[in-house]
Amino acid sequence: MAEILTDVSWIAVIVGTIAAFFVGWLWYSPMLFGKTWAAGNGVELGSAASMPMMAMGLQFVGLFLVAWFVGVTAVESRLLTFILAVLGFGVLQASGGLFARKPQAVVLIDFGYLIVASILMFIAQAIF
Repeated sequence: MAEILTDVSWIAVIVGTIAAFFVGWLWYSPMLFGKTWAAGNGVELGSAASMPMMAMGLQFVGLFLVAWFVGVTAVESRLLTFILAVLGFGVLQASGGLFARKPQAVVLIDFGYLIVASILMFIAQAIF
């Protein structure tokens, strides 16, 4: 248990989590890919007041866990393990989207966000 807590840069974990969360907000906004993503999923983009709070909370927790995973792999000098895990989970996410018959654009938007969020977390570990 100590290996997932000891020497982890918690500042990097927190910065990576927050950065990835805000990039997600921009990524899925009408300014970038939100309109295409919403149309492809059959949902409507709404105001901030109509955001699904449970989904937002789970997104934040999930990003924190991924950022923590980056921190643990950084301590162990296993960042390539992180890269492999991200690519593996991203491909599985993409295959699930394609099995669900989501448009390729939606699958690519989701996959792209996973990659960009992961890169931000990786950079946070390098800086902090």
